[in-house]
Amino acid sequence: VHGHRTFAITWASTMLPGFDLSTQQGLSALNEFLSTRSYISGYTPTKIDFETFGKMKPNDLIRFPHALRYYRHMATLARTQFLTQPTQATSVPTPAPAPASSKHKVSKTPTTRPDLPLLTKVSRVPSPPSPGLDSKLITSALPYVNNEPHLGNIIGCVLSGDVYARYCRLKGFNTLYVCGTDEYGTATETKAFEMNMTPQEICDKFHVVHRQIYEWFHISFDYFGRTSTQYQTKVAQHIFLEADRNNLLLEQESEQLYCPKYDKFLADRYVEGTCPKCSYPDARGDQCDKCGQLLNPTELIKPHYKYDANAEITMRKTKHLYLDLPKIEQELSQWVNAAGVGKWSENTVQVTKSWLRDGLKPRCITRDLKWGTPVPKPGYENKVFYVWFDAPIGYISITADHCDRVQNKCGNWELWWQNPQNVSLVQFMGKDNIPFHTVIFPSSLIATREPWTLIDRISTTEYLNYEDGKFSKSRGIGVFGSACAETGVPADVWRYYLLSNRPETSDSEFSWKSFQLCNNSELLANLGNFCNRTLSFTQSTFDSVVPEIGELQEIDLKLQTDVRELVQQWDKCLFEQQIREASKIIMSISRLGNQYMQENKPWELVADQNTKSRGAHIIAVCVQLVACLATLVEPFMPGISHHLLQQLALPPLIPADPVPFKGVNIDFHFNLVPKGHRISTPFTLFDKLDDKLIESLKQRFAGRQETSTVPVFDLLIRVGQVTHVSDHPNADKLYVVKISLGGKGERQVVAGLKLHYTAEEFVGKTVLVLCNLEPANFKGVESQGMILCADKKGVMGVLTVAGAELGAEVVPADHVLEAKPSITITDFKKIKMKTEGGAVLFSDKPLLVGSTKIGAERVGDSVCPIR
Repeated sequence: VHGHRTFAITWASTMLPGFDLSTQQGLSALNEFLSTRSYISGYTPTKIDFETFGKMKPNDLIRFPHALRYYRHMATLARTQFLTQPTQATSVPTPAPAPASSKHKVSKTPTTRPDLPLLTKVSRVPSPPSPGLDSKLITSALPYVNNEPHLGNIIGCVLSGDVYARYCRLKGFNTLYVCGTDEYGTATETKAFEMNMTPQEICDKFHVVHRQIYEWFHISFDYFGRTSTQYQTKVAQHIFLEADRNNLLLEQESEQLYCPKYDKFLADRYVEGTCPKCSYPDARGDQCDKCGQLLNPTELIKPHYKYDANAEITMRKTKHLYLDLPKIEQELSQWVNAAGVGKWSENTVQVTKSWLRDGLKPRCITRDLKWGTPVPKPGYENKVFYVWFDAPIGYISITADHCDRVQNKCGNWELWWQNPQNVSLVQFMGKDNIPFHTVIFPSSLIATREPWTLIDRISTTEYLNYEDGKFSKSRGIGVFGSACAETGVPADVWRYYLLSNRPETSDSEFSWKSFQLCNNSELLANLGNFCNRTLSFTQSTFDSVVPEIGELQEIDLKLQTDVRELVQQWDKCLFEQQIREASKIIMSISRLGNQYMQENKPWELVADQNTKSRGAHIIAVCVQLVACLATLVEPFMPGISHHLLQQLALPPLIPADPVPFKGVNIDFHFNLVPKGHRISTPFTLFDKLDDKLIESLKQRFAGRQETSTVPVFDLLIRVGQVTHVSDHPNADKLYVVKISLGGKGERQVVAGLKLHYTAEEFVGKTVLVLCNLEPANFKGVESQGMILCADKKGVMGVLTVAGAELGAEVVPADHVLEAKPSITITDFKKIKMKTEGGAVLFSDKPLLVGSTKIGAERVGDSVCPIR
């Protein structure tokens, strides 16, 4: 690349007017341009990227972080030779030849695969929902605009929703899939202030970042909108006014810090002052960085506004409005009991019912901010709606925006959102969002007394962890959206890996080794191998013409029966959002195809004139299976589906408007591709990921842990409340304890506390539960964690905390929580915690819930180990 510097300078200067990289101004312009892009022309490195790279000088880029990041990445591409040619075509290896025993010669498969078209464009506008029309309204949790999504965000929401939406379209369901950026709230205001931009400018900038990432992942939204629109204001205010008219709102008053100069109430993190304990002059409103003392803003000496120390701050009373959930609780419970049966995942039901079992409390729906949906009520002119009231309404407002954009060809938004008899609402999200979608959002809609379309099915995921820890943008750990494209690995490989490891019932983990194994063993050696062998054989032996299927033998009929059974399972799994299992079924089907070909050895059959017709028959059957696979992979790998249809010379699965379409007949039979049909030129579908590349990617995304000065706490301890205690059926000294973790669900724990607490003493007690301890079986009963206790010479007292919210996390002072996915009991025993002076300590730092210290019963001020 560097050898063509002169040509690169001339060419890049022609193609990039205004980016004169020989000047500071030109470098600054390029740096800004690359701040929201992986490459100059999008998400794939092209000729212009390599030639611009040839023009850049690293010593000139020190002041331009985005340009320097781009330069280093392009240097990595050149070094690893993972894209060595300045071309848009992807270089791939030629396939392995036929077995040595074959006399048949297979012609070489072309070494380039064509570029993909834009796969996010939906070819059909759904019809207005009506009786008899199976209408699916699909949403993904709205990503917050300031945060670039990592792989866990992508699989938990938009990618899972995309698979289901593509499946529904294949089936001929009347499908509308909407999502968008959540743009209002404190974080946007803060980001805007720090970047010297307006909140609207911040949202405009990062909305594009999100949209580009999802386009690269082939996410096929009907519309990807945003919440900072006139539609949001209109719909949110309508819902609010109706709830107010129905007397389902409350008003309450509290005191908060206020800055008259900037006319704003101040959150803790916006306040600084002198620490009352150590006199450090720059203590924050929540904690002193010098002595570690946890603080409230009002405890600071001479508190001031962080961004203007001279601005006066005072205490001021403020009023807020609350949704009166206790009045709605009975209706909500009836709806949950009816809607959740058989259609909601187990964790969704558990989390929702735990909220209801604990009793709903009024929920604040207003905030003292400027950036948000205005509250249309006298006395609230300077307030906006709180994000968890406002954000879910974004699904409705984004639908309204879309309907207007397509001139109501799909009907108006009310036909989708106020039509429960004719529309099925299916929502996708991570488990953290469950209570807001099954309690808060439906309660807001119920409060209007209007006929809203409420959730029919909800699909939630657990956490996707990275290697042996969590994703961390600040520490550079893990792969975030824009970086996926920079690896050079195609989007469909990322899609399939994430979907086949979707954390549906428990946390799962991304690892580079399993990513490599998935690509090389499942995609390349299984699916890719079968399709390429079949189509290459058809091209070389039958001049690209699909041969005739002859007399069906038992082995043919068995293949058809087995594949049809698997296709039915695939259909059922996707209908019920069991996406991970459906992805594995595809590999099972292609594995059957490989076995069928290997057992029948068509390369030997066609070499003998007496068996040539049988060999042709085998290949014709395999072509039918490739066509079937082209349909089955479409929801998971739309690019691979497109390439298979391209090689088969078949039309798109779903025709564009206005061609009538009632769905694809998803089945396996022997006339999917007629005899005499001429296929197109075959090419390989996947590339091998070698060890050198995987190791370089693993190192690149390993993060900067060594630069962090904040110690990490890797135990996941939550506040819980004992709801039920029973004797262990097979052990005299053990209890089986049910513990509510509030919005985090319920745990069953086997506890050896029978000699220390009666069952009556234990029920209702607030305890601390170690939640990431790996499950264990105690004499036939599973334990999903451990109740932490202090041990005073054989006297056990549970750890407890007053006034904490159920489910709240426990973290030592001066530590950051980065809990491991799971730990063993052996690992836990190595961790030293103790009581001392009435507090529970870890590394001599008190365990805290917020600013409240943890204590232990029965041990007083004694020094005792934690068991």
